[in-house]
This record gives sequence, C-alpha cells and structure tokens, in this order.
Amino acid sequence: MNAEALTSPRPADADALIADMGARARVAAKRLAVASTTEKAAALRAGAAQLRTQAAKILDANARDMEAGQAGGLTAAMLDRLRLDEDRLSAIADAVDAVAALPDPVGREIDRAVRPNGMELSRVRVPLGVVGIIYESRPNVTADAAALGLMSGNAVILRGGSEAVHSNRAIHAALAAGLAASGLPADAVQLVPTQDRAAVGALLRAQGLVDIIIPRGGKGLVARVQDEARVPVLAHLDGINHLYIDGAADSAKALPLAVNAKMRRTGICGATETILIDRAYPAPLAIVDALVQAGCEVRGDRDVVALSPHVDAASAGDWDSEYLDAIVSIAIVDGLAGALAHIDAHSSRHTDAIVTEDAAAADRFLAEVDSAIVMHNASTQFADGGEFGLGAEIGIATGRLHARGPVALEGLTTYKWLVRGTGQTRP
Repeated sequence: MNAEALTSPRPADADALIADMGARARVAAKRLAVASTTEKAAALRAGAAQLRTQAAKILDANARDMEAGQAGGLTAAMLDRLRLDEDRLSAIADAVDAVAALPDPVGREIDRAVRPNGMELSRVRVPLGVVGIIYESRPNVTADAAALGLMSGNAVILRGGSEAVHSNRAIHAALAAGLAASGLPADAVQLVPTQDRAAVGALLRAQGLVDIIIPRGGKGLVARVQDEARVPVLAHLDGINHLYIDGAADSAKALPLAVNAKMRRTGICGATETILIDRAYPAPLAIVDALVQAGCEVRGDRDVVALSPHVDAASAGDWDSEYLDAIVSIAIVDGLAGALAHIDAHSSRHTDAIVTEDAAAADRFLAEVDSAIVMHNASTQFADGGEFGLGAEIGIATGRLHARGPVALEGLTTYKWLVRGTGQTRP
C-alpha cells in the first residue's frame, strides 16, 4: 500500500486501514509471543545497525521536519524535542541495542504455590498482545516503542505526530529493514501511514484488534485518548514536577540541583516546573539568581517577588502549569508540611523531589508524596527509563493500575496462571 496515497483518508478508509493493520499485528503478535530471547535480541541489534547505516537519510528527514516546524511556529521546547543530530541519533541506536541486552520478561515466573490437594500454581509473564502508541513530536519514541514492544513480545502500531512525520518514517524504515533481515515478521512494528486524525479515532475504537493504547504527549492528546478510547489506556500525563528545598538542605547540593532539575533540558517531562523553598532555608535568593543567570524566567509568590527585581508575580495558573520551557514557579513554604500540602494540591503525580540532610524529613517526604517517582537529593531530570536501568521507556505512567513510573519491558507484560495437576477433581 502506498503511504503517500493515505495522507487524507475518509473516516471509512481510516477504519479499513486500522482494521487491516490490526489484523496483521495480531498475526505478528502470536509469532512474537513464542519468539526466543535470541531471536528478539537479534532483530533489535539488526534494527540498531540499520539506524546507523541509514543515519544520513534519517537526519535529512529530520531536517525537513525542523524546517517545517520553524515555519509553523513550533516553540523552542517543541523544536528541541524534535531535533536530531548525529549524537542524538547515535544515542537512539544505542538505546535499541541496550534493550536487546536486557533480561527478557516473557515467561518469567512471578511466584509459585502448591495447594493442599497437590495442584501446582504459578504466575508467569506474558505479552500484552497488540499495543497502540500515539505520540507527539519526539522521533526517538518511534525507536524506543518499537524496541520495547518487540523485546516484550508485543506487536506495536505507532502513530506519531505530524511534526515528526518524515523523521518517524525514516526511523521506521530502518527498523523494518532490521526486522526483515532477522526473520521476524515486519508487521511486528507498523507505523500508521497517514496523519489524518480519523486514523487516531479508528485506532482508539479498534476493540478486539488492539489490546491497550499508550498516549504520549500533551494534555490535549491524552484527554482525547481517554475520552474516545474503547480499549484500555495506559496514561502518561503531564509532568508538573516539584523540587522542595528543605530548611536542612545543603546549599552546595541545593543550588546545582535546582538549576539542573529545571534547566538541563526544559522540554522533557522530568523537568522541574515548581521549586518550593522552606522559609527556614538561609539562601533562597541564591537559588533565584542562579536560575535567572542560567536564562530562566522566574515567577514567584509574594515572598519570592520581594527577593529580586528579576521575579514576576506568579498567577494562580502557574502552579498548575507544565511549562516545558525556561520558566519556573517558585514559592516559599512553611516547612515540610507546607511543601507536602502544595504538592498534594498541584502535583500531576509524575515526579517530585526533596533536597535535605534531615533523614526523618526525607523519609516522610518519600512516604507521603503520592507520585509515581519520588526522589531525595537527586535531580528530577533522572525521571527516565534509561536512567533507571530499563534501557528505554514508553512513557511515565502516572495512574495506579497495571504499571506506574517508567514503563519499559515489564510494564508491557501481564501475566497468566499456570495450573499443573495430577488428575485432581473438585468435590
């Protein structure tokens, strides 16, 4: 089927397209479910090799997307997410290789028990089946999602954002070449060949073909998926992340942590968006000044505005904003209790961190903050599957069901019960 001919399908055409892709994905998923670790790893290594071999094509495709994004007025943060260079593309290929080297979760025994009647029960990990992944602007997700899906025994249907359409197609082509060379079905990793929104709707309605949908993007995308999906959704919500600087914080740690957590990369979901400073902390102005000198716009409450002429007054909406930009909100709070209350009211349950040398305060923060990732004396920028030793991630799940935090291989599996008897009948 010609991808260019599918740029604007009518809704009926979109339903037919997704039905065809889903049917082929289900066939591929059956093959992947019984593929050996060696087979899956070989396919991923072949895909990584193709990413390196086809680097020039991929970078040329990305340059087209960057040019269109700049002409279309994408923000600096969005352009940073979109941009590929030799180092970033090399890192993408390395991440695919890293997934190939991870322990295979499929078939792993979770637990085992023997009933009084002699029946042996065990739970083992199995793939989810067919995973639909809808994402925006980040071309690395194409490779990460394909690699994680394949290694966990799932077929994936990818639908990337229009901002990265050429980059996604080039990356997918390289991965497909690797699959073809490995002998595993090419339909294990499919990219929806149209940017028409009707295809997203069709994917969300694909009951019986798609087992789970994972959205990775802004509030608008996630809200649409949650509203329209007829299949289960593993949601990745926005990252309204907090860094709390306790009165017992070591200033030699607090200042670089604050700058890194906000400014290392402002456009990623692990970036800190709000800094809370204990009223007892002796050097709040140094935190503000360091951020301003790093090129960050600071918005603060009344106490922070009084510290520096470089601070603008924060609005009520600032405390609930994921800026994904060089902007931060700062508030002075009354100790740990004040920080906990603010986080409970405004956190998106993604990642929150405390800087303190008080072990009791750290333990209370870690216990009481109800987020997928809670940190002590570490930058929120570490909220990443690769940094957690998971090889890569499909996203940070902020809900409570099935998986939470970085979703990688184990998060893309479920389990089944195996019962082994010797002829037992139930009385």
